[in-house]
Amino acid sequence: MSDLESQQLSQALSGDTEAFSHLVDAYQGPVYNLCYRMLSDPYEAEDAAQETFLRAYNGLKRYDRQRSFSTWILSIAAHYCIDQIRKRRFNSMSLDDLPDLDPPDKEPGPESSLIKNEDQRRVQAMLAKLQAQDRAAVVMRYWYEFSYEEIAESLSMTVSAVKSRLHRARNELAGLWVEQGANIKSFERRSHGKVQSPVF
Repeated sequence: MSDLESQQLSQALSGDTEAFSHLVDAYQGPVYNLCYRMLSDPYEAEDAAQETFLRAYNGLKRYDRQRSFSTWILSIAAHYCIDQIRKRRFNSMSLDDLPDLDPPDKEPGPESSLIKNEDQRRVQAMLAKLQAQDRAAVVMRYWYEFSYEEIAESLSMTVSAVKSRLHRARNELAGLWVEQGANIKSFERRSHGKVQSPVF
């Protein structure tokens, strides 16, 4: 945490709403991206991000300064998204119906953009098939590089449970990737490029 962020956090804890708004600006991107990867919908992700910051603001007095602020606020986002996932049933969707994993590049090359977007749709589709807590653990570990201990604290489980969930999720994702092998080869022929498997 930078000195400026630490100062803003101290001011926010003292009731300074402007200081908290600076924290919102700093974490808006990471929070939105986590929600987007969890919920697969940009509008739901926007709502979830807003709800995350509202919950963070209302619960700021309970924030433990010994804990990383980024871990704390991303944990709030993950818990909210898990609740939202549990409230709805995922309908079967084709890959073409799924949004990209990340917001699209502003200046993509035509071929590289096509390959990247296809990969993103497929990975997002696979993530959507994981259980809510498994998905949260995967996103935290492989997109935000949380430690096992941070994930365990964030999701209220033991470190061994986190490792077990991640192992199971990796196997499930690998299996789903293999199942799509025919589609990968077909896509490679269409794009005349090589699609590489993502690293989970």
